[in-house]
Amino acid sequence: MTEPIAAERQTIVERILRAIFGSPKYLKDPHLFHKMALIPILAWVGLGADGLSSSAYGPEEAFRALGEHTYLAVFLGLTTALTVFIISYAYSRIIEHFPHGGGGYIVATHMLGEKAGVVSGSALLVDYVLTITVSIASCVDACFSFIPQPFHVYKVPVGIVLAILLIILNIRGVKESISVMAPIFMIFVVTHVVLLVYGVGAHVDRVVPLASGIRTGLSHDLSTMGVIGIMLLFLRAYSLGGGTYTGIEAVSNGLQIMREPRVKTGKRTMIYMATSLAFTAGVLFFCYALVGVRPVEGKTLNAVLADGLFAHWPMGSALAFVTIFSEGALLLVAAQTGFVDGPRVMANMAVDSWFPHRFAALSVRLTMRNGIMLMGLSTIALLLYTKGSVSALVVMYSINVFVTFSLSQLGMSKFFIQKRKEDPLWFRHLMVHVVGLVLCVTILIITTVEKFAEGGWLTLVITSVVIALCYLIKGHYLRLRRGMKDLDEALLDFPLSPHGEVPELDRNAPTAIQLVSSYSGFGVHTLLSIMSTFPKTYKNIIFVSVAMIDSGSFKGAEELEALEASVKSSMERYVDMANKLGFAAGYRTELATDVVEGAVQLCKEAADEYPRSTVFTGQITFRLEKFYHRLLHNETAFAIQRRLQWDGLTTVIMPIRVRS
Repeated sequence: MTEPIAAERQTIVERILRAIFGSPKYLKDPHLFHKMALIPILAWVGLGADGLSSSAYGPEEAFRALGEHTYLAVFLGLTTALTVFIISYAYSRIIEHFPHGGGGYIVATHMLGEKAGVVSGSALLVDYVLTITVSIASCVDACFSFIPQPFHVYKVPVGIVLAILLIILNIRGVKESISVMAPIFMIFVVTHVVLLVYGVGAHVDRVVPLASGIRTGLSHDLSTMGVIGIMLLFLRAYSLGGGTYTGIEAVSNGLQIMREPRVKTGKRTMIYMATSLAFTAGVLFFCYALVGVRPVEGKTLNAVLADGLFAHWPMGSALAFVTIFSEGALLLVAAQTGFVDGPRVMANMAVDSWFPHRFAALSVRLTMRNGIMLMGLSTIALLLYTKGSVSALVVMYSINVFVTFSLSQLGMSKFFIQKRKEDPLWFRHLMVHVVGLVLCVTILIITTVEKFAEGGWLTLVITSVVIALCYLIKGHYLRLRRGMKDLDEALLDFPLSPHGEVPELDRNAPTAIQLVSSYSGFGVHTLLSIMSTFPKTYKNIIFVSVAMIDSGSFKGAEELEALEASVKSSMERYVDMANKLGFAAGYRTELATDVVEGAVQLCKEAADEYPRSTVFTGQITFRLEKFYHRLLHNETAFAIQRRLQWDGLTTVIMPIRVRS
């Protein structure tokens, strides 16, 4: 009775999990990548929301920094719009020359070396966690501004609930999560187009007085502050509005989720994002100056602008409410960018061994579940630490993105210098990246100095800790890799002569089912250990291998086919070795995102075909077991052993000592 009940309960649990997180993807579906990939409009929603939402706080921060010198707002708007286009154009070149995604991390790694790459990647990861946290906290603030004060104690719990909902949506799949949020994005776009177009159109008569005010203000400040004083004031305001440009890098980082042709889709998405952000931010500055907006306690400048412009409209209050509420809601969509791109940067770093390898793994929904969970849990921790304070979070948020921007522009500058003999337009492209580098370094330095004492130091400390952890993780993997290399050199090339006629597989003979990955000293060591530990026991050897699909291989149908071909080639080499050793041999392979699930299924199928079977797998052992070994190594062998032994299939783990 107990086993059927347990099975029924397990089925119910599986059904609940499937209802929450969605059904597994069918890996053999020829249209899989097409179904999951994003067209430019959806990519604009999913990846452009972060950039567009920054218009809710970036221009305001810059405008407030002008103080009484608001006549400079027009120039600030023009400069901001121009900067958006310069950085966007620079990232379009990154999309063109690094079409597999990864953005700033990949550029810095390939062009400036792995040290620059780990700095860029770590800064970007911290920035994405802050993107999510700031966006959720700002969304909660916007929503609670219409709720009585006694209920404001629930802000942090509501923020945590929103973070959990975003985790669930993203584990289900990027396309699904973006589709859910697309209506919010479109409401923001429509209401803000109305706000900005009406703001300019209804006040055309104020353009001449505004121009006169600019002349008067310039004359007055030239006589009191001088040219250098005005330039320093303008530069400070421009730099403190640097939050406006956060999110521009998102498209190049998330290029893997674009629909083919990826480069064309990515560049078109970049045009959508750059145009919408430049228009929104630039015209906002113009409206601030044209309408004469002044800060009001407890309200954002955009709220003051909307209230003033729509005050005389029928249902104007409702329209102003929807406009500003859509800003808060869009910030929630912007949090989506962190969940889309953060785990992808983490996966790229895991492939390069800066992060535990498990962060490169994909779930059955083909999402980076481990990365999504880490981003979500880090967000929840920051919400609790800062108590959801947007002001505290914005200070932390203002620095890291420009570290990545600066390294990306430096890397691309080096790229075009190296390509100067091949690309006739190299100098034009180089100048764009040099200008972008100067702008980004300027903003980075001024923002760091201005915000350091206010909490910017904490961002630098967190980023430094992440970088230090990356080096510790990479050091462990490098030591292990050296040990594995010694194993390969000792076992892969030892001579073997044919053992006579190749024996046939016998269904009723004792059979060893050996789990292997690629053809390596690790697998050969396991095979030789089986022979020495159980001499003359087994007649058949069945090699089982799961073609593991991770973020490094999940880039298109061609990459999956190459992965499958590579695994089959390795299996054929194992079979050939077993035959030369006198065994009848065969192999089983399967594409899967979960090694344990795939291996268990293949072993069961092989055991059904060869009833007298024992499963063997190797496991790296360390002289002293450390607490971090389980985090850095998946311990797949033990998980498979538990599953198979529960199903009544004997499983033996062969220890393999490797120097580390």
